[in-house]
Amino acid sequence: MFQLNVRFIVKMLGSMLMLETLFMLSAVVVAVIYGGNDVYPLLLSSGIMFGSGLLLYLAGLRANESTAGRREGMLTVTLTWILFSFYGMLPYYLGGYIPKIVDAYFETMSGFTTTGSTILTDIEALPHGILFWRSLTQWEGGIGMIVFTIALLPLFGVGASQLFDAETPGITHDRFRPRVTQVAKRLWGIYVVLTSVLAVLLWMGPMSLFDAVCHSLTCLSTGGYSTKNASIAYWNSAYLDYTLMVFMFIGSINFSLMYFVIQGKYKKFFNNEELRWFFFLVLGAIVVVTGWLIWKRLEPDFFMALRKGAFQVVTLVSTTGYATADYNPWGAFFWMIALILMVICGCAGSTCGGLKMGRFVILTKNMLNQFKKQTHPHAVIPVRVNGQALSVDLVQRVLAFAFVYFGIIVAGNLALMAGGIAFEDSLGAVVSAMSNTGPGLGNVGPVDNYAWMPDYAKWILAFIMMTGRLEIFTVITLLLPGFWKQ
Repeated sequence: MFQLNVRFIVKMLGSMLMLETLFMLSAVVVAVIYGGNDVYPLLLSSGIMFGSGLLLYLAGLRANESTAGRREGMLTVTLTWILFSFYGMLPYYLGGYIPKIVDAYFETMSGFTTTGSTILTDIEALPHGILFWRSLTQWEGGIGMIVFTIALLPLFGVGASQLFDAETPGITHDRFRPRVTQVAKRLWGIYVVLTSVLAVLLWMGPMSLFDAVCHSLTCLSTGGYSTKNASIAYWNSAYLDYTLMVFMFIGSINFSLMYFVIQGKYKKFFNNEELRWFFFLVLGAIVVVTGWLIWKRLEPDFFMALRKGAFQVVTLVSTTGYATADYNPWGAFFWMIALILMVICGCAGSTCGGLKMGRFVILTKNMLNQFKKQTHPHAVIPVRVNGQALSVDLVQRVLAFAFVYFGIIVAGNLALMAGGIAFEDSLGAVVSAMSNTGPGLGNVGPVDNYAWMPDYAKWILAFIMMTGRLEIFTVITLLLPGFWKQ
């Protein structure tokens, strides 16, 4: 067994819990402003969270950071998502808004992982402070709770690189600044500015200020929680639909590229191959779905078909999960398109879940190369992205990721069906959890929820949500015996 730096892990967990208390206290402020009955459960939960964080921080105060490596980073990040979901569920549970622990934990994990699946049957009955906290969990989870913490780590005197690598285990890291803390600060700066702009735009429409703020938190994070039972369909506003579509698309783009745009480096943005593939996937899907709705007379009016079809395409491919229509009656043809969009999803370095377009590009090009090698067996044909040849190791990692990704979907589907859940429901739920999408198919579609599912299924889906959000390897590696060996 190797010597695990427990003090470092404990200190980091304590630091993050204390910082997270500030976010929950902001929900307390909202509860006070609106005079709801949620002030006490939110305040009590904040106290429990801060006290626990302080104890952990003091216990790890003498941690030797120089001996912390990737293992400590991976374990810390995974435990953070577990602990945040535990402490984050306390307002729901202590306030009696979600009386079952499994339901409260499911709702909170769905929030922090920006999945958007819910067990709530009457969202509008919740007080404002709880609704704000629910939206805030998705905003934090969008760009990564750990990335935010990393930006403030110098205050606690702890290292950051291990956590950044574990929290953002994408295909490649495009570090546009030499220090990880500088990267984290700039990413969060972009995130805050875009969220603020969206809040103003939504407020200019039919939304109230409170609804605009909450939806700005859950849109850019591609989370999908709404303050209304009918989601975005409640307002029936073309202005809102198209505004949210734009920002859901932005949330699906690599945030590093947006930084380059701000710096005036437009070529890096427009020449990015992954972004081009993603744009044409979305455009093609909108054309096909709009045509399908008109052809089958599901929406005979062209502009309404375009509006509803485009919104569902963008909300699914961005893993946001807002709803403006019930797509279950749209038929199996659309369901298949929906599953494809839910699997591929947005770009690496975005707030999306799923396989990611970058990996899809690599898998597609590698497949095409195999066909070429059938006629030219001795040719050396590398996989090229953005004009650069990728290493064989990177391609193999993408292949391994895809294999494990679909393997978890199969295993999760079997586990849910073994308990009597129908194939359509289990497939939609597992793919949704794995890609952090929210709505699935059948009885977990856009106008339904997960309240009816048995408790064991909710625990399984919560685990899959976390695994998908941390892009599989960070979580699954902890379950392998090799992780714990020297």
